[in-house]
Amino acid sequence: MKVTHYFIVIMLSVSLNGFGQYQYPEEPEVLENLREWQDMKFGLFIHWGAYSQWGVTESWTIQPDDKGWAERPKDKTYEEYVKEYEGLQKTFNPVNFDPKKWADMAEEAGMKYVVFTTKHHDGFNMYDTKQTDYKITSTLCPFHTNPQADVTKAIFNTFRDRNFMIGAYYSIPDWHSDDCWWRYFPPKGGSLTNYDVKKYPERFARFQDFMDAQLKELSNGDYGKVDLFWFDGGGAPGIDRERFTKDIRENQPHAMVIFRGAGGLFENYTTPENIIPDKTLDYPWETCMPMGSWSYRTEPAVKPAREYIEMLLKIASRGGNLLLGVGPAPDGDWHPRIKACLKEIGAWMKVNSEAIYGTRPVVPYQETKLFFTAKGKTFYAAYPADRDETNLPSMVMVHSMQPAKGSKVHLLGYNRPLDWEKVGNGFVIRVPKSLQNKAPCQHAWVFRFEKQEESK
Repeated sequence: MKVTHYFIVIMLSVSLNGFGQYQYPEEPEVLENLREWQDMKFGLFIHWGAYSQWGVTESWTIQPDDKGWAERPKDKTYEEYVKEYEGLQKTFNPVNFDPKKWADMAEEAGMKYVVFTTKHHDGFNMYDTKQTDYKITSTLCPFHTNPQADVTKAIFNTFRDRNFMIGAYYSIPDWHSDDCWWRYFPPKGGSLTNYDVKKYPERFARFQDFMDAQLKELSNGDYGKVDLFWFDGGGAPGIDRERFTKDIRENQPHAMVIFRGAGGLFENYTTPENIIPDKTLDYPWETCMPMGSWSYRTEPAVKPAREYIEMLLKIASRGGNLLLGVGPAPDGDWHPRIKACLKEIGAWMKVNSEAIYGTRPVVPYQETKLFFTAKGKTFYAAYPADRDETNLPSMVMVHSMQPAKGSKVHLLGYNRPLDWEKVGNGFVIRVPKSLQNKAPCQHAWVFRFEKQEESK
């Protein structure tokens, strides 16, 4: 059944919170792809590279600024540290990498699309690029003899076979490239290059040629259908976004491009990081959020599944998507805490996913504890449990809307209608005692009803 999409195509430009004007894609294939993506609601973001061997913040420990969240050891000079960091290529050997297991876990969790870091800021390529030897498939990397050494290809092919939408994360900053961070000058944090691109235009042009060649590799069909290109550093000045977009779409006419912070036709949806807006935005968006940290940690700060479910409900109620981040271990497996958490989320999604996929936002989005979504004439009110709340309450009050006259109210996962009655401008749902301590799922409970049409 085709779901009514909640964005309005005729709205061509709206404010983008200081990032310029949002514009819907002009190409029909891209627009349709964006519609499908918006209905998916829940995706997987994978940060993985040679840095996972140290369990450090992805790439950021080699930048020169003093950042407390990306510290280097105090007993090494910067140059010594970078040399050892880049030497991680020679020991990276993820022998337990199995993309089928990754896809199993994501599918069980209810995720519908995947974004994988083909190259992060450190410039280490997780695919078989021909533009540099700083890559996982190099003979310098012990994993290069593995049949799945091109992990990007293995991940994309496996997830695509499960009907996932495929996304290629690509970092525009490349701190390994001498045409980005020129070795003639010391590295400089907070900007794309460490030199004046106007003073050295030939070097910057060479760097953009390098990027363009890599993007052609990722889009030319060797990696199959790629649905979106997710660019970090995409708003940096001087980047020829029009050229890159044109070359990508010559190979993948449907592909979305997300140059973060660029706005306009080069940011087909926005990706606020670790932020959930208070209300719906006037353009397509996704909150990207890590499960503790973006990259691998030996002791990841994974939140309880209840909190991620509440995040998903809050984001869906405001019309967005949740892109949840996982950092695989250096051997290619996922941490047991992440596996267990995703399994819990999946158990909840099996009961309640109809209140997530393909829904649209409903004013007032949220009241007291409840989050609202809708699909056509069907409305959903989700009641997230508190930390120690394991039983359904005997009554649930909805203040801002009422079911249609004579309609029934159901709890998802329970096959009998529940009693309800109008109270003021809202209604109260009564939960039988036998159901209160025998709920069909944990962490949050969702009620479905047909809303009373407002009088004109």
